[in-house]
Amino acid sequence: MKVFVGNLSFDADEHDLEALFAEHGEVERASLARHPRSRHSRGFGFVEMPDPGEATRAIEALNGREVMGRPLTVNESQALGADRRRAKGRRRRGV
Repeated sequence: MKVFVGNLSFDADEHDLEALFAEHGEVERASLARHPRSRHSRGFGFVEMPDPGEATRAIEALNGREVMGRPLTVNESQALGADRRRAKGRRRRGV
């Protein structure tokens, strides 16, 4: 299951994110969204956990929990639909 993690401290890195979720089960992958040019964190990321039960428990335990001075927003990641992808592309091109 892929989990969205928002409102992350800009000082957090992938290792911090992985360690946080590893308290609740096996973590397959942890990644941060980064600005394409500067490579600075954008304040959110994703964690992939192979066991949906462990992922659900992690969401319940971590949503709203304060980490590095910020309350996290944690929920199941939603796939970006075709309509949102098209709209996002138009915004980027200024259309």
